[in-house]
Amino acid sequence: MSLARQPSGAGRIGVQRDRCVGAGQCVLAAPTVFDQDEEEGLVLVLDDEVPASDADADAVREAVWACPSGALTLR
Repeated sequence: MSLARQPSGAGRIGVQRDRCVGAGQCVLAAPTVFDQDEEEGLVLVLDDEVPASDADADAVREAVWACPSGALTLR
């Protein structure tokens, strides 16, 4: 996984729900992009496109970095 600076709006968010532990760090970092399901508390990606705004794109990169299970990637 590389968190190298990408242009805003470039790339997609990948998720491996089977690796998710439900810590919720992604939701804390980027609540407009991530949520957790009600049954198991596992990650839900609301939009798999990296947001166009710099602030939102930075929040997504922070969420990927903060994920304790490595369930999130940028591609």
